[in-house]
Amino acid sequence: MNGIPDYNSPAELNAFLESKGMAMQKKFGQNFLINESARKKIAASLGIQKGETVWEVGPGLGAMTKELVDLGAKVTVFEIDRGFAAALQEFFAEQISAKTFDLVQGDVLKTWKPYLEKNGAPKYFFGNLPYNIAASLIADTIEAGERFEKCAFTVQKEVALRMAAKPSSEDYSSFSVLCQWAYDVKTICDLGRANFWPRPNVESRAVVFAKKETFPGCQDYKLFVKMQRALFASRRKTVKNNLAKFLSGYNCSADAVLEKAGIEANVRAEALPIQDLLRLSDAINFFIMQSCQ
Repeated sequence: MNGIPDYNSPAELNAFLESKGMAMQKKFGQNFLINESARKKIAASLGIQKGETVWEVGPGLGAMTKELVDLGAKVTVFEIDRGFAAALQEFFAEQISAKTFDLVQGDVLKTWKPYLEKNGAPKYFFGNLPYNIAASLIADTIEAGERFEKCAFTVQKEVALRMAAKPSSEDYSSFSVLCQWAYDVKTICDLGRANFWPRPNVESRAVVFAKKETFPGCQDYKLFVKMQRALFASRRKTVKNNLAKFLSGYNCSADAVLEKAGIEANVRAEALPIQDLLRLSDAINFFIMQSCQ
């Protein structure tokens, strides 16, 4: 790993960028984690063994990447910034030659699925995620049916609160349901603004997702994903009202589905735990299957 700047020094990082004619791109949500102990703690939360595969999103100049490489992981990084991508190829040239490092350039929201189809899923998913794509990316992987053994993310604290929110709380949402349906969500540590350079305008939190051993399944997961999104689309409306709109394309009524699922018509989605939502999805599936017979 040649020419790597001191990841703990904003001055050295800035000097490196200037020497390459590069600058931080605000539109990409670029902030470097300059706290070494925090980087090590977050990387260690995955429990990586030598030779295991991990995807990293938004590696920047490779501060977290180096931690993964030092743990012996086979790393694939997704980087949208061409300047950073070129620096990573230089820094990790040895790993590239040894075929333990791969770089996918471009928007990860567009590149992760094609890369997965070609190369298969990794064991771990990781990233100091750009704030503007964090929720979309995590939701996309879950909705596509991909559950990784473990994930570790650094995200805006507001996003982290939504990940772990409980029913009837202000932060409970469709995103909360997706995260907790697929994973057990735990906090690793909170990270104030001074842990990053440049300093972001928000507080951050590192979280770890562990794949649920006993996955709360349903008869049709794609139907469940669509349904729960629809139920949270208009938070002030009752489950019945949102469900009736969702069921307009199906041959069943909201009243019949709610009765079969044992759910009151006048509750709101934000009050329903995941098991109730799964039961509701299965009730819809029951009527769909009946109408096909």
